[in-house]
Amino acid sequence: MNTIQLVLIAGGILVLLVLGYVAFAGPNAGKNSQRRLQQLRYRHSESTDAKVESQLKKAIAARKPKQFRRAGSGSRLEALAMRLDRTGKGWTLSQYAYASLGVGLVIAVIMFLRSGSIALSLAVGVFAGAGIPHFVVSRAIKKRTNEFNVKFPDAIELLVRGLRSGLPVTETLAVVAQEVPGPVGQEFKGIVERIKIGRTMEESLQETADRLQIPEFNFFCITLAIQRETGGNLAETLSNLSDVLRKRAQMKLKIRAMSSESKASAYIVGALPFIVFGMIWWINPFYVGGFFSDDRLIVTGLGGLVWMSIGAGIMAKMVSFEI
Repeated sequence: MNTIQLVLIAGGILVLLVLGYVAFAGPNAGKNSQRRLQQLRYRHSESTDAKVESQLKKAIAARKPKQFRRAGSGSRLEALAMRLDRTGKGWTLSQYAYASLGVGLVIAVIMFLRSGSIALSLAVGVFAGAGIPHFVVSRAIKKRTNEFNVKFPDAIELLVRGLRSGLPVTETLAVVAQEVPGPVGQEFKGIVERIKIGRTMEESLQETADRLQIPEFNFFCITLAIQRETGGNLAETLSNLSDVLRKRAQMKLKIRAMSSESKASAYIVGALPFIVFGMIWWINPFYVGGFFSDDRLIVTGLGGLVWMSIGAGIMAKMVSFEI
């Protein structure tokens, strides 16, 4: 039995395990019933905070990332350009392409000098060139999103104070753009500039919401749009929204503190085998060189990677909570 046959058998076993998990896991009846009871409580509650929180959850559930279209205005390049724009770093597509190519070439050359295998070097180089820049961009987006969510309740409170003092909505948006630092001020500045050149406030807000893809800002846009159509006390609604966002942020911090130990253990357990293997291979490549040439060791290594991936997925699922 050659290596390809063994790899196919291992892949088939993995597919069977995944299908078995999907078939027998099913939805959690307890969680579904609890969610329905909670929705019923929100629907018939007299508390304004409960109603605002219910609307926020509906907006988050209805918010789906926009997929690119192969024909028409959307494309993979535009989706990538939007991701780069969300970082706030001013990176361009050409810079991203050059960085991916450079990282891939450097890693491939280092791997070839250490192993002498062209196929392995190219595979690792392609993987590193595609993965490392994508990871860096994702981290930058996540960091900027967190900074936005931290300052966004303060911006809403500033909007509330401006509305209660008698200022129109557009003027309060300009005040937020000037007074609030960081990503919040930058995004509101862009909204105000688009309004000045003739765009409607709804169009300006929706364009920013589509680019940021942040549920809290999306609900803020929905609140302003509904208020302009139906009327009502916008200051009170935004004040309740700010309170809900602060409570969500506190809950996220509590969950992060409670799950930090589990995450640290998962990172250590998951990274230790790769670190040890890399150190041994760097010091004495011939000692672990059989994992790239011997069929039995290749199958053993692939099996270990599969089971480690399953364990990492289970641990990530255990520490992931929906708010």
